[in-house]
Amino acid sequence: MIDLRSDTVTRPSPAMLQAMMNAKVGDDVYAEDPTVNELQETIADILGKEAAIFVPSGTMSNQIGVKVNTKPGDEVIIEKDAHIFYFETAAPAIISNVQLRQLPSNSGEMQLADIEEAIRPDVYYFPKTTCICLENTHNRHGGAILSHEYIQQVAAIAHGNNIAFHLDGARIWNASVATGVKIADYVKEFDTVSVCLSKGLGAPVGSVLAGTKEKITLARKWRKILGGGMRQAGIIAAAGLFAVKNNIERLAEDHANAKMFGKLLEDVDEIHIDQNAIATNMVVIQTKGELTSQNFVSACKSEGLLFNAIASDKIRIVFHLDISTKDTTEAANIIKSILKKH
Repeated sequence: MIDLRSDTVTRPSPAMLQAMMNAKVGDDVYAEDPTVNELQETIADILGKEAAIFVPSGTMSNQIGVKVNTKPGDEVIIEKDAHIFYFETAAPAIISNVQLRQLPSNSGEMQLADIEEAIRPDVYYFPKTTCICLENTHNRHGGAILSHEYIQQVAAIAHGNNIAFHLDGARIWNASVATGVKIADYVKEFDTVSVCLSKGLGAPVGSVLAGTKEKITLARKWRKILGGGMRQAGIIAAAGLFAVKNNIERLAEDHANAKMFGKLLEDVDEIHIDQNAIATNMVVIQTKGELTSQNFVSACKSEGLLFNAIASDKIRIVFHLDISTKDTTEAANIIKSILKKH
Protein backbone atom coordinates (compact mmCIF):
# COMPACT_ATOMS: atom_id res chain seq x y z
CA MET A 1 0.00 0.00 0.00
CA ILE A 2 1.31 3.44 -0.99
CA ASP A 3 -0.09 5.90 1.55
CA LEU A 4 -0.20 9.48 0.32
CA ARG A 5 -3.01 10.67 2.58
CA SER A 6 -0.76 12.81 4.78
CA ASP A 7 2.77 13.20 6.09
CA THR A 8 1.33 12.19 9.49
CA VAL A 9 1.27 8.49 8.50
CA THR A 10 5.03 7.94 8.81
CA ARG A 11 6.45 5.39 11.21
CA PRO A 12 9.58 5.85 13.35
CA SER A 13 12.79 4.63 11.76
CA PRO A 14 14.95 2.09 13.62
CA ALA A 15 17.34 4.89 14.60
CA MET A 16 14.48 7.00 15.95
CA LEU A 17 13.13 4.02 17.91
CA GLN A 18 16.58 3.47 19.38
CA ALA A 19 16.72 7.10 20.46
CA MET A 20 13.35 6.67 22.17
CA MET A 21 14.51 3.53 23.97
CA ASN A 22 17.63 5.29 25.23
CA ALA A 23 15.85 8.46 26.37
CA LYS A 24 16.54 9.81 29.84
CA VAL A 25 13.22 10.60 31.49
CA GLY A 26 11.73 12.37 34.48
CA ASP A 27 8.39 13.91 35.45
CA ASP A 28 7.67 16.68 32.98
CA VAL A 29 4.80 18.13 35.02
CA TYR A 30 7.56 19.04 37.48
CA ALA A 31 9.68 20.16 34.49
CA GLU A 32 12.14 17.40 35.43
CA ASP A 33 12.27 15.37 32.21
CA PRO A 34 15.74 16.06 30.76
CA THR A 35 14.83 14.97 27.24
CA VAL A 36 11.70 17.12 27.12
CA ASN A 37 13.72 20.06 28.44
CA GLU A 38 16.38 19.49 25.79
CA LEU A 39 13.74 19.32 23.05
CA GLN A 40 12.13 22.55 24.22
CA GLU A 41 15.48 24.35 24.42
CA THR A 42 16.49 23.02 21.00
CA ILE A 43 13.27 24.14 19.33
CA ALA A 44 13.39 27.55 21.01
CA ASP A 45 16.93 27.97 19.72
CA ILE A 46 16.02 26.89 16.17
CA LEU A 47 13.09 29.32 16.15
CA GLY A 48 15.00 32.12 17.83
CA LYS A 49 12.47 32.35 20.68
CA GLU A 50 12.97 32.73 24.44
CA ALA A 51 11.15 29.55 25.44
CA ALA A 52 9.11 26.62 24.15
CA ILE A 53 6.76 23.93 25.46
CA PHE A 54 6.19 20.38 24.22
CA VAL A 55 2.54 19.35 23.73
CA PRO A 56 0.83 16.21 22.41
CA SER A 57 -0.66 17.67 19.23
CA GLY A 58 -0.67 20.51 16.74
CA THR A 59 -4.25 21.35 17.63
CA MET A 60 -3.34 21.79 21.29
CA SER A 61 -0.32 23.87 20.35
CA ASN A 62 -2.38 26.18 18.13
CA GLN A 63 -5.19 26.48 20.63
CA ILE A 64 -2.86 27.36 23.47
CA GLY A 65 -1.31 29.90 21.12
CA VAL A 66 -4.73 31.47 20.56
CA LYS A 67 -5.49 31.35 24.28
CA VAL A 68 -2.33 33.13 25.46
CA ASN A 69 -2.83 35.88 22.87
CA THR A 70 -6.51 36.68 23.48
CA LYS A 71 -9.22 37.26 26.06
CA PRO A 72 -12.82 35.98 25.98
CA GLY A 73 -14.94 37.98 23.57
CA ASP A 74 -12.02 38.99 21.34
CA GLU A 75 -11.78 38.47 17.60
CA VAL A 76 -9.01 36.71 15.67
CA ILE A 77 -8.26 37.45 12.01
CA ILE A 78 -7.54 34.26 10.10
CA GLU A 79 -7.48 32.93 6.53
CA LYS A 80 -10.78 31.26 5.63
CA ASP A 81 -9.30 27.79 5.01
CA ALA A 82 -6.82 27.84 7.89
CA HIS A 83 -6.27 24.66 9.87
CA ILE A 84 -7.21 26.46 13.11
CA PHE A 85 -10.64 27.16 11.65
CA TYR A 86 -11.15 24.17 9.38
CA PHE A 87 -9.83 21.18 11.33
CA GLU A 88 -9.74 22.08 15.01
CA THR A 89 -13.36 21.40 16.01
CA ALA A 90 -14.43 24.97 16.85
CA ALA A 91 -11.80 24.99 19.59
CA PRO A 92 -11.23 28.79 19.56
CA ALA A 93 -14.87 29.29 20.50
CA ILE A 94 -14.81 26.54 23.14
CA ILE A 95 -11.42 27.13 24.77
CA SER A 96 -10.70 30.83 24.25
CA ASN A 97 -14.28 32.11 23.79
CA VAL A 98 -13.22 34.11 20.76
CA GLN A 99 -14.69 34.46 17.30
CA LEU A 100 -12.77 34.12 14.06
CA ARG A 101 -12.86 36.74 11.32
CA GLN A 102 -12.21 34.72 8.17
CA LEU A 103 -10.70 36.39 5.13
CA PRO A 104 -10.25 34.95 1.62
CA SER A 105 -6.75 34.64 0.24
CA ASN A 106 -4.55 33.90 -2.72
CA SER A 107 -2.72 30.69 -1.78
CA GLY A 108 -2.93 31.47 1.93
CA GLU A 109 -1.85 35.10 1.74
CA MET A 110 -4.75 37.35 2.74
CA GLN A 111 -4.79 40.76 1.08
CA LEU A 112 -3.09 43.36 3.29
CA ALA A 113 -5.92 45.84 2.67
CA ASP A 114 -8.45 43.20 3.77
CA ILE A 115 -6.54 42.61 7.00
CA GLU A 116 -6.39 46.33 7.77
CA GLU A 117 -10.08 46.74 7.04
CA ALA A 118 -10.96 43.75 9.26
CA ILE A 119 -9.31 45.25 12.34
CA ARG A 120 -12.15 46.47 14.54
CA PRO A 121 -12.34 50.11 15.56
CA ASP A 122 -12.35 50.81 19.28
CA VAL A 123 -16.14 50.92 19.69
CA TYR A 124 -17.88 49.25 22.61
CA TYR A 125 -20.31 47.20 20.51
CA PHE A 126 -17.53 45.56 18.48
CA PRO A 127 -15.29 42.72 19.60
CA LYS A 128 -11.65 43.68 20.00
CA THR A 129 -9.20 42.41 17.38
CA THR A 130 -6.34 40.96 19.43
CA CYS A 131 -4.65 38.36 17.22
CA ILE A 132 -3.79 37.66 13.58
CA CYS A 133 -2.98 34.06 12.62
CA LEU A 134 -1.10 32.84 9.56
CA GLU A 135 -0.39 29.29 8.38
CA ASN A 136 2.90 28.37 6.66
CA THR A 137 2.98 26.19 4.67
CA HIS A 138 -0.76 26.25 4.05
CA ASN A 139 -2.45 22.87 4.20
CA ARG A 140 -5.69 23.46 2.26
CA HIS A 141 -3.86 25.50 -0.36
CA GLY A 142 -1.75 22.46 -1.25
CA GLY A 143 1.39 23.19 0.74
CA ALA A 144 1.61 26.78 -0.48
CA ILE A 145 4.44 28.89 0.92
CA LEU A 146 3.83 32.28 2.49
CA SER A 147 6.71 34.53 1.55
CA HIS A 148 8.98 36.10 4.15
CA GLU A 149 8.23 39.53 2.69
CA TYR A 150 4.48 38.99 3.08
CA ILE A 151 4.89 37.91 6.71
CA GLN A 152 6.89 41.05 7.46
CA GLN A 153 4.14 43.17 5.93
CA VAL A 154 1.44 41.50 8.02
CA ALA A 155 3.65 41.80 11.11
CA ALA A 156 3.87 45.55 10.57
CA ILE A 157 0.08 45.75 10.52
CA ALA A 158 -0.28 43.57 13.62
CA HIS A 159 2.34 45.22 15.75
CA GLY A 160 1.36 48.69 14.52
CA ASN A 161 -2.09 48.04 15.93
CA ASN A 162 -0.91 46.30 19.13
CA ILE A 163 -2.26 42.98 17.89
CA ALA A 164 -0.62 39.63 18.69
CA PHE A 165 0.78 37.59 15.81
CA HIS A 166 0.55 33.77 15.85
CA LEU A 167 1.91 31.27 13.32
CA ASP A 168 0.56 27.82 12.68
CA GLY A 169 3.95 26.65 11.47
CA ALA A 170 3.21 22.94 11.47
CA ARG A 171 5.16 22.71 8.21
CA ILE A 172 7.42 25.76 8.53
CA TRP A 173 10.29 23.31 8.07
CA ASN A 174 9.08 22.70 4.50
CA ALA A 175 8.83 26.43 3.79
CA SER A 176 12.36 27.02 5.04
CA VAL A 177 13.88 24.14 3.05
CA ALA A 178 12.04 25.16 -0.13
CA THR A 179 12.98 28.85 0.05
CA GLY A 180 16.35 28.75 1.79
CA VAL A 181 15.11 31.26 4.39
CA LYS A 182 16.42 30.33 7.84
CA ILE A 183 13.65 29.17 10.14
CA ALA A 184 14.50 31.74 12.82
CA ASP A 185 14.27 34.51 10.21
CA TYR A 186 10.98 33.14 8.90
CA VAL A 187 9.32 33.25 12.33
CA LYS A 188 11.07 36.26 13.85
CA GLU A 189 8.05 38.57 13.73
CA PHE A 190 5.63 36.15 15.41
CA ASP A 191 4.75 36.37 19.10
CA THR A 192 3.96 32.66 19.22
CA VAL A 193 4.84 29.84 16.82
CA SER A 194 3.43 26.32 16.69
CA VAL A 195 5.58 23.68 14.97
CA CYS A 196 4.80 20.03 14.35
CA LEU A 197 7.15 17.10 14.83
CA SER A 198 4.83 14.36 13.56
CA LYS A 199 4.28 15.56 9.99
CA GLY A 200 7.21 15.91 7.60
CA LEU A 201 9.82 15.31 10.28
CA GLY A 202 8.52 11.81 10.96
CA ALA A 203 8.14 11.73 14.75
CA PRO A 204 5.23 9.60 15.99
CA VAL A 205 3.63 12.36 18.09
CA GLY A 206 4.03 15.89 19.33
CA SER A 207 4.19 19.59 18.59
CA VAL A 208 5.95 22.53 20.23
CA LEU A 209 4.75 26.07 20.97
CA ALA A 210 7.42 28.75 21.22
CA GLY A 211 7.38 32.40 22.24
CA THR A 212 8.39 34.70 25.06
CA LYS A 213 9.05 33.30 28.53
CA GLU A 214 5.92 35.07 29.75
CA LYS A 215 3.66 33.50 27.14
CA ILE A 216 5.17 30.03 27.54
CA THR A 217 4.74 30.22 31.33
CA LEU A 218 1.05 30.88 30.71
CA ALA A 219 1.03 28.15 28.06
CA ARG A 220 2.27 25.63 30.63
CA LYS A 221 -0.78 26.39 32.76
CA TRP A 222 -3.12 25.92 29.81
CA ARG A 223 -1.39 22.74 28.72
CA LYS A 224 -2.21 21.32 32.15
CA ILE A 225 -5.80 22.54 32.00
CA LEU A 226 -6.28 20.88 28.62
CA GLY A 227 -4.85 17.57 29.80
CA GLY A 228 -1.53 17.88 28.04
CA GLY A 229 0.65 17.65 31.13
CA MET A 230 2.55 14.41 30.55
CA ARG A 231 4.87 12.58 32.93
CA GLN A 232 7.87 10.63 31.58
CA ALA A 233 7.35 12.22 28.18
CA GLY A 234 11.02 12.04 27.25
CA ILE A 235 10.31 8.76 25.47
CA ILE A 236 8.32 10.61 22.80
CA ALA A 237 10.31 13.84 23.07
CA ALA A 238 13.40 11.84 22.06
CA ALA A 239 11.71 11.08 18.75
CA GLY A 240 11.14 14.79 18.24
CA LEU A 241 14.77 15.56 19.05
CA PHE A 242 15.94 12.95 16.57
CA ALA A 243 13.58 14.40 13.98
CA VAL A 244 14.80 18.00 14.21
CA LYS A 245 18.43 16.88 14.24
CA ASN A 246 18.16 14.52 11.27
CA ASN A 247 15.05 15.05 9.18
CA ILE A 248 14.75 18.74 8.29
CA GLU A 249 17.07 18.95 5.28
CA ARG A 250 15.78 15.68 3.85
CA LEU A 251 12.40 17.37 3.27
CA ALA A 252 13.89 18.43 -0.06
CA GLU A 253 13.46 14.80 -1.17
CA ASP A 254 9.71 15.01 -0.54
CA HIS A 255 9.53 18.25 -2.51
CA ALA A 256 11.41 16.64 -5.40
CA ASN A 257 9.08 13.63 -5.39
CA ALA A 258 6.04 15.94 -5.44
CA LYS A 259 7.37 17.80 -8.48
CA MET A 260 8.30 14.54 -10.24
CA PHE A 261 4.82 13.15 -9.55
CA GLY A 262 3.24 16.25 -11.06
CA LYS A 263 5.39 15.95 -14.18
CA LEU A 264 4.54 12.26 -14.58
CA LEU A 265 0.84 13.17 -14.76
CA GLU A 266 1.24 16.44 -16.67
CA ASP A 267 -0.14 15.17 -19.96
CA VAL A 268 -3.01 13.10 -18.55
CA ASP A 269 -6.16 14.68 -20.02
CA GLU A 270 -8.65 13.34 -17.47
CA ILE A 271 -7.20 15.38 -14.59
CA HIS A 272 -5.53 18.74 -14.09
CA ILE A 273 -2.49 19.57 -11.97
CA ASP A 274 -1.21 23.13 -11.66
CA GLN A 275 2.51 22.44 -11.90
CA ASN A 276 3.39 25.94 -10.68
CA ALA A 277 1.42 25.35 -7.48
CA ILE A 278 3.62 22.43 -6.38
CA ALA A 279 5.73 24.35 -3.87
CA THR A 280 6.59 21.76 -1.23
CA ASN A 281 5.44 18.20 -0.51
CA MET A 282 1.83 18.39 -1.69
CA VAL A 283 0.12 18.01 -5.04
CA VAL A 284 -3.51 18.91 -5.70
CA ILE A 285 -5.26 16.98 -8.46
CA GLN A 286 -8.45 18.38 -9.97
CA THR A 287 -10.78 15.86 -11.54
CA LYS A 288 -12.75 16.61 -14.69
CA GLY A 289 -16.15 15.71 -16.06
CA GLU A 290 -18.19 13.09 -14.26
CA LEU A 291 -15.25 11.69 -12.30
CA THR A 292 -15.73 12.76 -8.68
CA SER A 293 -12.88 12.87 -6.22
CA GLN A 294 -14.55 10.33 -3.92
CA ASN A 295 -14.97 7.81 -6.73
CA PHE A 296 -11.37 8.37 -7.76
CA VAL A 297 -10.18 7.85 -4.17
CA SER A 298 -12.13 4.60 -3.92
CA ALA A 299 -10.86 3.28 -7.25
CA CYS A 300 -7.23 3.98 -6.36
CA LYS A 301 -7.62 2.47 -2.91
CA SER A 302 -8.67 -0.81 -4.51
CA GLU A 303 -5.34 -0.75 -6.38
CA GLY A 304 -3.23 -0.08 -3.28
CA LEU A 305 -2.97 3.72 -3.42
CA LEU A 306 -4.31 5.94 -0.65
CA PHE A 307 -4.98 9.68 -0.72
CA ASN A 308 -7.71 12.07 0.44
CA ALA A 309 -10.40 14.09 -1.30
CA ILE A 310 -10.47 17.74 -0.18
CA ALA A 311 -13.43 18.80 -2.34
CA SER A 312 -15.89 17.15 -4.71
CA ASP A 313 -13.42 17.66 -7.56
CA LYS A 314 -10.08 17.93 -5.75
CA ILE A 315 -7.62 15.43 -4.29
CA ARG A 316 -4.59 16.13 -2.12
CA ILE A 317 -1.46 14.02 -2.47
CA VAL A 318 1.17 14.31 0.29
CA PHE A 319 4.76 13.05 0.03
CA HIS A 320 6.77 12.08 3.10
CA LEU A 321 9.84 10.18 4.28
CA ASP A 322 8.21 6.77 3.85
CA ILE A 323 7.64 7.39 0.13
CA SER A 324 10.53 6.64 -2.24
CA THR A 325 11.11 7.73 -5.82
CA LYS A 326 10.00 4.25 -6.88
CA ASP A 327 6.76 4.63 -4.88
CA THR A 328 6.19 8.00 -6.56
CA THR A 329 6.49 6.51 -10.02
CA GLU A 330 4.25 3.56 -9.09
CA ALA A 331 1.61 5.90 -7.66
CA ALA A 332 1.53 7.88 -10.91
CA ASN A 333 1.23 4.65 -12.93
CA ILE A 334 -1.68 3.44 -10.77
CA ILE A 335 -3.50 6.71 -11.40
CA LYS A 336 -2.91 6.47 -15.14
CA SER A 337 -4.21 2.91 -15.14
CA ILE A 338 -7.33 3.83 -13.18
CA LEU A 339 -8.11 6.77 -15.46
CA LYS A 340 -7.85 4.59 -18.55
CA LYS A 341 -10.67 2.47 -17.11
CA HIS A 342 -12.86 5.52 -16.72
